[in-house]
Amino acid sequence: MNYTDTFLDNLERFSEKTIPEHVAVKVRQLILDYLGVTIAGAASTKDKTSAILNAAIDIEGVSPLIGLNKTVNIEKALLINGLNAHALDFDDGTNTGIIHLGSPIFTALLPLLRHKKIPVTEFLKAVVMGYETSFTMAITIQPEHKERGYHATGTCGTIGVAMAIAYLLKFNKRQKKDGFSAAALAASGSLKALEDGSDYKPYNVAKAALNGYYSSLLGYSGYRAPDDVLEGFQGFIKQMTGLDEVEIKAPLYLDTYAVEKAYIKPFAACRYCHPAIGAMIDIKNEYKLIPADVQKIVVRTYKWAVKKHDHTEIMGITSAKMSIPYSAAVAFIYGKAGMREFDNEIIQTQEVRELTKKVEVYEDETMTAAFPKVTTALCEVYTKNGNCYTKQVDFPKGEPENPLTEEEVEDKFRMLTRYAGMPEERIQQIIDICSDFEHRYMELFDVI
Repeated sequence: MNYTDTFLDNLERFSEKTIPEHVAVKVRQLILDYLGVTIAGAASTKDKTSAILNAAIDIEGVSPLIGLNKTVNIEKALLINGLNAHALDFDDGTNTGIIHLGSPIFTALLPLLRHKKIPVTEFLKAVVMGYETSFTMAITIQPEHKERGYHATGTCGTIGVAMAIAYLLKFNKRQKKDGFSAAALAASGSLKALEDGSDYKPYNVAKAALNGYYSSLLGYSGYRAPDDVLEGFQGFIKQMTGLDEVEIKAPLYLDTYAVEKAYIKPFAACRYCHPAIGAMIDIKNEYKLIPADVQKIVVRTYKWAVKKHDHTEIMGITSAKMSIPYSAAVAFIYGKAGMREFDNEIIQTQEVRELTKKVEVYEDETMTAAFPKVTTALCEVYTKNGNCYTKQVDFPKGEPENPLTEEEVEDKFRMLTRYAGMPEERIQQIIDICSDFEHRYMELFDVI
């Protein structure tokens, strides 16, 4: 069996489907969410962005740097918008594929939409194809892929970007296969980026956008690829999983679109922290406890949420966002976990640091067995007077089973853009454009 042909044939059959209206509605929400997290991310990394642009050469162009009121060439836009889209770890994703889906895809497609004046229906289809490609490849190679230290956002995201562009620009069958193959050869992304308070996790998003874009150019141009880039000892599957054979998954896993499966985050932390955050907020609100009452806090959750996420030594904002103990502590103290709760000012407070040290995180094998269908955390708050208060969350807010309302998605966008200092009139203008994206999409590039 030719793995590559099987994957691409399945994808081509899927592409013939008419996008249902409820999927188009979700895409509009995901666009708004992407813009919000990228605008706020740009505000948080402004000094770093300035340094990149000062050091770079040949930066002139017409692609917008989202949230920065500046245009550059498309390569610099993909790099900087990709970094900023994931800078706050607040972008959409899915636990089933262990991947952030939207940030590489929108980073790559929006500049092309502006440059090429493509019909909006083709843009929406390309978004759906990109999400479906990234997700389907991710579930084909997970969890072995993550166990080997790879970040699927960087690897599968590269392939998703290449195929999104291929469908956007209407590549022929040969061009699609060559672009897909180039992306598989270029795909990279290491979870080493999570260690030591590193800021490099967003680089995997930026690389996915860049490598996917470059791969699509190679595919279009006629560069020939191996016949089956996925198969064999040196093929993508073996390299990324260590397995000789896998089942090539098909699109529409469990009869739903990948777009539908994407969560939208309500909290400004790694998704693995969200069940514990939700449980701690519930405990705080229900039992009216204060930090002085607490002897210790125990969080029981699935295996993937423990490794690299159980640290109590917080080395900065990125480290805080990756820490279940820190996230649980601020959720308990403040009853929320938004942008402010992950600022350095809060990280350095004695109350937060002391409570973070009291949080212990353990794997629960039953929860591990249930993942990714259910993403559970059980929080136990032990008080100094000998009581124990517990709360379990199986589907954290933002999951398809517990979605944000349209109003909540807009409220998140307002919170993010206010953080960035955007005027209220412009905030509402972007919300209105995204709500009527099919008719007003070209207006977007004048206001982001």
